[in-house]
Amino acid sequence: MHVFTEHQREFSLPVSMPGSSYVLAPMSYVLPDGQRPVSYTFEPPAGTPWENATYDLREVAIHDARRAEQEPQLEREGFELWDAPTSVKNFMDHEEVRSDYYQEARELALAVTGGKQAYVFDHLVRRRETRQATLSFGRRAESGLAAANGRIHNDYTEQSGQKRLGLVIRDMEVMAQIRRYCIINIWRPTHRTVLDTPLAVCDARTVRQSHLLACDVKYPNRTGEIYLSRFSPRHRWSYFAEMQPHEALIFKQYDSQFNGVSRFTPHAAFDHPHAPLDAPPRESIELRCLVVF
Repeated sequence: MHVFTEHQREFSLPVSMPGSSYVLAPMSYVLPDGQRPVSYTFEPPAGTPWENATYDLREVAIHDARRAEQEPQLEREGFELWDAPTSVKNFMDHEEVRSDYYQEARELALAVTGGKQAYVFDHLVRRRETRQATLSFGRRAESGLAAANGRIHNDYTEQSGQKRLGLVIRDMEVMAQIRRYCIINIWRPTHRTVLDTPLAVCDARTVRQSHLLACDVKYPNRTGEIYLSRFSPRHRWSYFAEMQPHEALIFKQYDSQFNGVSRFTPHAAFDHPHAPLDAPPRESIELRCLVVF
């Protein structure tokens, strides 16, 4: 699956808690208050807040999955790490990403899932705001790039996951033959090792439907629906320490199969308590892909 050199293993040691395989860090859970949460990805209308929900910062243990006794698997925990070098030199070049990276992602998605066909339908480059800024929903900065998203969320709900199939596959004959499909996220650093604000993922086996709360996400020309998560002591969090650009984290966002596989994998950026003060802001690319079995 993935191979790490002795140098990489040694290099991963400094940011971990001495003698431990986890760090303690605050994670941003939603506090249900009776109203439907709404978040804006662009400047909202005058008088409207960027977010209307209240969030509950809970200090949780986030385990270094590199040291897990059992390697996480996509269909069990909902995520796994692959050593998957890319030929892309400039992730800011949309044409290069859409031509080269999309093809690489399709091949990776099929290798990871064993699916028959993979359809990449969007991607997003993020850059963490300054270290002084509190992690937000990932609103866009003046640079045009989205910030790291510190709200615990899952990119699709039961409803929007079903809706996405029709948006991606327009051929009704092809649609009629589909018995199962899933949506995965492929996430990687673009050009530096991630020391600042890594991505934490929640073991899908520890997530119950009752923990998830549908939220509207406002884009300039449409409204999407995602899940936010309320706190549960059942949740088990993991991250991969010091991810490098040749590595890809693949995690499940939706699965049309109800039993026997992971379906939702909440995730969020977090402030690593042992990140060096001069660590460069994290920059990453995430890509979403629909896989048909």
